[in-house]
Amino acid sequence: MIDLHGKRAIVTGAAAGIGRATAALLAELGAHVVLADLDADHGEQAAAETGGTFVRCDVSRRTDCERLVRTAVGHHGGVDVLFNNAGIIRRSTVCEITDDDWDAVMAVNVRSIMLLSGLVVPLMAADGGGSIINTGSGWGIKGGARAVSYCASKGAVVNMTRAMAIDHGPDNIRVNCVCPGDTNTGMLAEEARQLGESAEAFYTDAADRPLGRIGQPGDIARTVAFLASDAAAFVSGAVIAVDGAGTA
Repeated sequence: MIDLHGKRAIVTGAAAGIGRATAALLAELGAHVVLADLDADHGEQAAAETGGTFVRCDVSRRTDCERLVRTAVGHHGGVDVLFNNAGIIRRSTVCEITDDDWDAVMAVNVRSIMLLSGLVVPLMAADGGGSIINTGSGWGIKGGARAVSYCASKGAVVNMTRAMAIDHGPDNIRVNCVCPGDTNTGMLAEEARQLGESAEAFYTDAADRPLGRIGQPGDIARTVAFLASDAAAFVSGAVIAVDGAGTA
C-alpha cells in the first residue's frame, strides 16, 4: 500500500535518529529525498547511503530554509512531502531555564515548522497537493517533569498541525503530527546527560510502558512513510502517538 515512487521529499534533522531512519525508508520506497541538518559529516554520510542530497541547514533561520527549498526545487522540481523533524531538548523547570535555552528550543522546534511550511505550501498547492508531517512528542499531548520548554514547544507543534490542516486542506495539502515516545536516539542519551542520570537507568525507566520497550527510529519512520503516502489520502489533522501506549 505504501508506494512513494516519484515523490519529492524534504527531511529535516536527517543526520541521525528518526530523521535518518525516515530518509532511508522514504528513499527505499521510491522517493527522491533532500536531507537537512546542521551536522554536515553525518548528514553527508546519510545522504550517500540513501542516494539523496544533503543540505547543511539551520532550520531556525529563514535564509537557510530558503536555500534548502531552492535546492529541493532545483534538483527535483518541487516538494510533495515535508517532514519537519528537527528538534532539540533542554531539561529544566521554568525556574531553571535560561532565556537563551528557551529561545533556542522554540526556534528549532516551532519556528522551523512555520518557516519551512510557509515556503513549501505554495509549491504544493501549485502542484495539486502534498503531505506535511510534523514531529511532536508524547509531551506535546501530556506534561513531563523538568521539560517545560520542550513540552511548550511540542504542544505548539500539535496545535499548529491542526491549524495548518484546516488552512491548507482546500489545496489538498494534508498536515499530520507524529508524537514519538522515548526513542533510542542521541536525544534520549542527551536527556540522561542533562539530568545527571546514568544512561542505563534512564533507558530502563523509559521502557516502563505497556509494550515494555523504548521506541526505535524505524518505528516512527514507518508511520511517517504511511502519512506521506497516498494510503493516507484522507488522513489530515491527525495527532498520532507512536509510543508503545505510553500516553494511554
